[in-house]
Amino acid sequence: MTSIKNQDSPSSARRAKLEEARRKERGRERRVRIFTISAAVVVVAALVVGGGYLMTKADDKDKAEAKVKTDAIAGERSWDKLTQNHVETPVSYPMNPPVGGDHNPVWMNCNADVYTEAIPKENAVHSMEHGAVWVTYNSKAAEADVKALTERVKATPYSLMSPLEDQADPLILSAWGKQVAVTSASDPRVAQFFTTYVQGAQTPEPGAACTGGIAK
Repeated sequence: MTSIKNQDSPSSARRAKLEEARRKERGRERRVRIFTISAAVVVVAALVVGGGYLMTKADDKDKAEAKVKTDAIAGERSWDKLTQNHVETPVSYPMNPPVGGDHNPVWMNCNADVYTEAIPKENAVHSMEHGAVWVTYNSKAAEADVKALTERVKATPYSLMSPLEDQADPLILSAWGKQVAVTSASDPRVAQFFTTYVQGAQTPEPGAACTGGIAK
């Protein structure tokens, strides 16, 4: 006679194997979950650190740019309460080159325009009203400086350049209400002036055109 114990042995063995397989599967799933969660934590941490780094770099850049724009430019002269009337007669300006005041209804083109002959001051003032920086020089300026400033102007929209023999200094940079005489084209104030005043906060008519005017 076969005992009950012997009859149940195959069934018990199968149940044991099934339970062992389930246990191993549960263990595998648990390990996968732990790995997935750990990987997600690492990715999130990396994104947080990377994002914080990028934000810090962007903030540092913004602060650096703001510092360039707000630092006082050594030797700069400023004028306020400048009139803005359109006139078609010559204007006697209190400063030379002029940095604002009444001016001709038509501006000089100032889209990186370099003029090799003197231009009407009344038209140049209108250009500065639109946010342009005007570079002027006389015969005392070194040829190398004139060439270097010519290249800068040609690469800078909202700027123009022309000779102005009766000015007191060899090299002068002007914007609406702002002016500085520099010693050379490599003077650090040149870059500072352009950065600050090309379409800068001093501009009475920001966004106004620098094309479509007079091209002498």
